[in-house]
Amino acid sequence: MTTTALTYPALQAGDPEIARLIEQEERRQADKIRLIPSENYVSRAVLEATGTVLTNKYSEGYPGKRYYEGQQIIDQVEALAVQRAQALFGVDHANVQPYSGSPANLAVYLAFLQPGDTVMGMALPMGGHLTHGWGVSITGRWFHSVQYDVRKDTGRADLDEVRALALRERPKVIFCGGTAIPRTIDFAGFAAIAREVEAVLVADIAHIAGLIAGGAHPSPVPHADVISTTTHKTLRGPRGAMLMSRAEHARALDRAVFPGLQGGPHNHTTAAIAVALREASQPAFRGYAQTTVGNARALGEELAARGFDLVSGGTDNHLLLIDLTSKNVSGKQAATALDKAGLVTNANTVPYDPRKPFDPSGIRIGTPAVTTRGMGPAEMRRVAGWIEQGVEAARQEDAATLDRIAAEVRELTAEFPAPGIAE
Repeated sequence: MTTTALTYPALQAGDPEIARLIEQEERRQADKIRLIPSENYVSRAVLEATGTVLTNKYSEGYPGKRYYEGQQIIDQVEALAVQRAQALFGVDHANVQPYSGSPANLAVYLAFLQPGDTVMGMALPMGGHLTHGWGVSITGRWFHSVQYDVRKDTGRADLDEVRALALRERPKVIFCGGTAIPRTIDFAGFAAIAREVEAVLVADIAHIAGLIAGGAHPSPVPHADVISTTTHKTLRGPRGAMLMSRAEHARALDRAVFPGLQGGPHNHTTAAIAVALREASQPAFRGYAQTTVGNARALGEELAARGFDLVSGGTDNHLLLIDLTSKNVSGKQAATALDKAGLVTNANTVPYDPRKPFDPSGIRIGTPAVTTRGMGPAEMRRVAGWIEQGVEAARQEDAATLDRIAAEVRELTAEFPAPGIAE
């Protein structure tokens, strides 16, 4: 396969220092096996759309109702992105303007809550997200937050316990979803609880949006009042976000995004979102989503066979959460060593973790990026072997083994060129 690296002649001439750093990052992304489940590769088309003259235009407001003139083209770009989101996910309404996932979630609070109102979400150490009411976030400081856990014996949310908490606390908004949940989310079960306590159910699908679009995870659309998602991760778009909802909530959400929280949208990002949504509507994307899940299961089964403790016993999606307590190494120690070995993961708390968040007991890994590169179960078996060797090398402080793995990783990644970087 002939590959062509990206070039930046104007940048190289105008700011060679930044150009050099970008080239180094390209090489890092190409040479290493990226296993952080929230990361991926975008296509060259998405990358090109992100870097266009659309970044020059201010567009406060919405299509047909802008505060500045000169929106004839921008309105068409945003309308395309909205239409494609509605068609791909089957929703009544979509807003593609949120700058990222956290502002999108904050818009939900602005749309439906007053400061001090009760919100319920999964606790951060159990796999939830900061913006689902965790104490260090503004969502946990300005609102009354109640958090549900996962069971110690299963690593999964117990909806009977969630229901009991909801009946006691009567939240106005309930979040389901999170950042380290390796199992299918029971949207119908959460919806029943939300109806019982008359709460707005928000499905945060930032991690699994691509899997839902590709039919590899059940959709929240029949059940949730509002759906929040980033546009990168498994959806393979730029760094942005969307809010989707039933028609009855459209006005409240739109007003919360603008003028409630944001000024002008990032039009270059909107265009790239539109491109990514079009790509996700193609038949090949369904294969990608299914293979992403298959790769995660294959990787999990191989790691379990090698004695790794998988939270909840495995995965239903793209993500694995690994408790390294039995390996006598911390998550941070393991993640640092694996990075040196060319395997990029992130340290992560595990449920009921006795260690501190900056040096937790676990690591979080996923298969979106390796699947985008074209890797399959055979490569996942090799990755599992390298993880086993790398974790042991971390325990032994064996730098030579890490260097040897890194060389082997480079040989493998050379066989699977990174999309968008070399095409």
